[in-house]
Amino acid sequence: MEEEKMLTLEKFEEAAEIVKKVTLETKLIYSDFLSAQTGNKVYLKPENLQFTGAYKVRGAYYKMSTLSAEERARGLITASAGNHAQGVAYAAKCYGAKATIVMPTTTPLMKVNRTKGYGAEVVLHGDVYDEACAKAYEMAEEHGYTFIHPFDDLAVATGQGTIAMEIVKELPLVDYILVPIGGGGLATGVSTLAKQLNPKIKVIGVEPAGANCMQVSLTEDKVTTLPGVNTIADGTAVKTPGAKLFPYIKQNLDGIITVEDRELVATFLDMVENHKMVVENSGLLAVAALKHLDVKDKKVVPILSGGNMDVIIMSSVVQQGLILRDRIFTVSVLLPDKPGELHRVSGIIAGVSGNVIKLEHNQFVSINRNAAVELKITLEAFGTEHKKQIMKALEEEGYCPKLVTTMI
Repeated sequence: MEEEKMLTLEKFEEAAEIVKKVTLETKLIYSDFLSAQTGNKVYLKPENLQFTGAYKVRGAYYKMSTLSAEERARGLITASAGNHAQGVAYAAKCYGAKATIVMPTTTPLMKVNRTKGYGAEVVLHGDVYDEACAKAYEMAEEHGYTFIHPFDDLAVATGQGTIAMEIVKELPLVDYILVPIGGGGLATGVSTLAKQLNPKIKVIGVEPAGANCMQVSLTEDKVTTLPGVNTIADGTAVKTPGAKLFPYIKQNLDGIITVEDRELVATFLDMVENHKMVVENSGLLAVAALKHLDVKDKKVVPILSGGNMDVIIMSSVVQQGLILRDRIFTVSVLLPDKPGELHRVSGIIAGVSGNVIKLEHNQFVSINRNAAVELKITLEAFGTEHKKQIMKALEEEGYCPKLVTTMI
């Protein structure tokens, strides 16, 4: 079988030449900020800057190059949470082939529209990738389409692994490569080639804590399906890792780090503020994992796997990030319902340079309105110390401020 010949050095070299036709050169970016934070030399591999916004076009295009003209002519189908969809759609357009993409109904609108923009037919089905994949198999059987799996395919994984070749060529003495894991295609390609080029390179997989199917599978020593997934990293929200990939992951991956959603939120702001880059939540996994990597003075390359982020999700992540950093918070105070009280409270806040962005006035917290009404104040602050300063100022003026959940 063709697949059995994949993931060899010869095939990786072949794939590297082929994918050059559809990829941009994503040179490593040294990060002063992340290097100072972690005590390592951190070089970002910015696959979020690819033409399709993610690394996935590598595997899709290389896989398509291995198909016969007859297989391409039948039409291509795949299932994807977004980035593989765009990769297949763009690769199919390059080959003049018809592509049908089944995407979960939860897929961000931008990814759906971009996929359609490359000429593919999009079918929305299911809540998670696995349900969309089952539908794609069903349609492939019904219409005779050629199925291109987003990760559990050795040719696709070989295409993704070309990233490792670029990293090692540019940074021959790299010590660690951090790679996001959804189904495992990228991790398989990168870890397998990295070990062939230099067995001393450590390749660490990174999964969302709420979708750690590979970590669980390695613990169980068999491919294991999670009962459900819960993460904002939609591109890596996979319940079952690739069965064909699992032996390669077992052999070549040096460990797995899991990352909580709240860490991704903070990392998004770090990347925007310090690198002026938009990186989607799945692409942030490798950067967030830097804080969990217990090494110093090493050359570390986190792979930023994609940057296709819906604007609504982006705005939500920014807001949550500001709340996590105490740049925005909400405080509740009780005050008598009489003229001048609101002016007095706002004066105290202004006196310590707080900025009010929202007020809620509730007269029904007490039977006696004259005794107490509730005022919820949402404020902008410069950070945790400034927040404490504002709270202290209110306390010193006789109010008993209580922090409450911020709803913007």
